[in-house]
Amino acid sequence: MPSSLANAIKRHTHKERSQPAARKKYGLLEKRKDYLQRARDFHKKEDTIKRLKRKAEERNPDEFYFAMEKARTKNGIHDGSLNKANKYSADELALMRSQDVNYLNLKRQVESEKVEAIQESLHYVGLPAQNKHKVFVDSAKEARTFDPSQYFETPKELLNRQFNRPKVDALKDPNSVVLAEGPKAKKMLAKAEKRKVAAYKELAQRIERKELLSRTANRLALQKEVAGKGRKRKLGKDELARTGNEEGQRQQGPVFRWKRERKK
Repeated sequence: MPSSLANAIKRHTHKERSQPAARKKYGLLEKRKDYLQRARDFHKKEDTIKRLKRKAEERNPDEFYFAMEKARTKNGIHDGSLNKANKYSADELALMRSQDVNYLNLKRQVESEKVEAIQESLHYVGLPAQNKHKVFVDSAKEARTFDPSQYFETPKELLNRQFNRPKVDALKDPNSVVLAEGPKAKKMLAKAEKRKVAAYKELAQRIERKELLSRTANRLALQKEVAGKGRKRKLGKDELARTGNEEGQRQQGPVFRWKRERKK
């Protein structure tokens, strides 16, 4: 009988015996493969305990290893984390380094956006004014008779302000929070000054954090490149001095030079 015909013949479907209805509370019915897995695990642990007992009985009390000088215990249990080998492979470590670099670049971008937002919201007192308000008129006569106070609807004394420049209607309102003089205005100015100082402090901290993230990301990226393929060597002080930027290179970190390879 050809194999194709044998496979086409209808066969009986063999089903595994399930747990009887009266024993449903005990969970799934254990099959032979489950028993073998459980038995092998039990005997493996049993053999390990026997081997450790025999090793403890045959131990020489006078033996010494240099690793014993650094060994320590936690709650009476030996801590083997000091001499524990790396559990990650080289490929896994390279992948984790690349993920760390991507995360640092992401956080650096977030910090840069926050720094730009704070800089845009702050008013730099003492710096020369960069923006000018140009008003276009239709004739030379209107230019000669132009009144900025009337055009901007602002008192003449407040025209030079770059911010908090209230209009005449706002000043006439006694309940208005925008006042030029008085105890209420002084209190508002004090609060504004306090917020400005806090904003400048936050700006300095975020700039420092952004620079730290940049240096850390560059260092991890360099470690990734150094761990990669290709012949390379680290440049010494004399070679850095010939480049003319020894101080800058010292601040950035070690410098490596790769051997030129012909691309196929």
